[in-house]
Amino acid sequence: MNAARQLHLGAFMRPVSLHTGAWRYPGAYPDANFSFARLKSFALKLEAAKFDAFFMADHLAVLNMPIEALRRSHTVTSFEPFTLLSALAAVTERIGLVATASTTFDQPYHVARRFASLDHISAGRAGWNIVTTSNPDAARNFGLDEHVEHGERYARAREFFDVVTGLWDSFADDAFIRDAESGIFFDPERLHVLDHTGPELKVRGPLNIARPPQGWPVIVQAGQSEPGRQLAAETAEVVFCSPRDLSAGKALYADIKGRLAAVGRAPDSLKILPAAFVVIGDTVEEARARRLRLDSLVHYDSAIASLSIALGHDASGFDPDAPLPPIPETNDSKTGRAQVLKLAEEERLTVRQLAQRYGGYAGLAFVGTVDTVADEMAAWLEEKGSDGFNVVFPYLPQGLDDVAERLVPELQRRGLFRTDYAGQTLRDHLGLSRPKNRFFE
Repeated sequence: MNAARQLHLGAFMRPVSLHTGAWRYPGAYPDANFSFARLKSFALKLEAAKFDAFFMADHLAVLNMPIEALRRSHTVTSFEPFTLLSALAAVTERIGLVATASTTFDQPYHVARRFASLDHISAGRAGWNIVTTSNPDAARNFGLDEHVEHGERYARAREFFDVVTGLWDSFADDAFIRDAESGIFFDPERLHVLDHTGPELKVRGPLNIARPPQGWPVIVQAGQSEPGRQLAAETAEVVFCSPRDLSAGKALYADIKGRLAAVGRAPDSLKILPAAFVVIGDTVEEARARRLRLDSLVHYDSAIASLSIALGHDASGFDPDAPLPPIPETNDSKTGRAQVLKLAEEERLTVRQLAQRYGGYAGLAFVGTVDTVADEMAAWLEEKGSDGFNVVFPYLPQGLDDVAERLVPELQRRGLFRTDYAGQTLRDHLGLSRPKNRFFE
């Protein structure tokens, strides 16, 4: 493998763990998702481990799940991203700070101002995760009776990106003279009025904030649908995705990277970072036992509904402590059904254990020792399944400590991860160039 190519690691921190049983794990902080003191300590540990970024997802509604599941979830409350990341910017120095902002329920001028401000406050460490918002309940919080249609959301997102980046380019980098003797603060010739009118948006501009230190905050995009992949190829610099295994990861990687040339972009101008749930133990058996213990903390009544959805078949009548019985074919997702059957066979899980897996976290997972997890991450990098990972921690603080204090040193020993930051900005960490101002030389 090319020794110069290294993993990029982000930390998925909203909620602090996607696993619904994380807050109940022995030694975990039940209040971690809504405690600034806890989140500050996590950010500092991640920065000490040289992580690229602290990634904060967001929801604009309480998640649409049955009340039985919702009342057991630690995801019902969380900080607003810009408030939290602005506070974390003041107590960190190098780690990137990525926030989600919706193109469906926000306005471009608001988003441009917030991210420009965060980039200035953090000295060039901001990233914008573009989402179109999939939760239909969010629409009702913004005066709509029904969710905006999928295709319309992506069309708006594409135009939204053009407007926000255009607003960031309102001022030339050298516009602010600040000459006290002459009394000239800025050069009006170095100011551009966007005056955008399009199918979805009308924004005059200019932005009333100087161009961000990074030119543009790093553009992150999360989505794997056909419109999402094309939006990523046209706009994104980091793709946050969720392939279930290396084969799926390689296919997604090749597809998105293969679209770049058609839009005039180089392959290295975009980094693909799948979500990866990481559980470390002294032995593989211990790591698997930790995973099973974590899964056991997911309440069965809410978990069995998740398994039924994955199977495309009502599993509520199955014996919870027996192996999965034969499942007839349905018109629902055959891929999802096949994945459940494969998992049940490979790990010899009972119906209860399967349900708790799907009710907790069923995405890509690396469960093993420091060595085996490092091996798997290396394989994804070498075989072009990813450029790194957005790490999902199983429980905190131990799960984060296991990665930061045990896994990262092994990756560093192998030359797979940096031993120190090479630059100051998030673009520096990711090896991304600073975009030119489209209106000024």
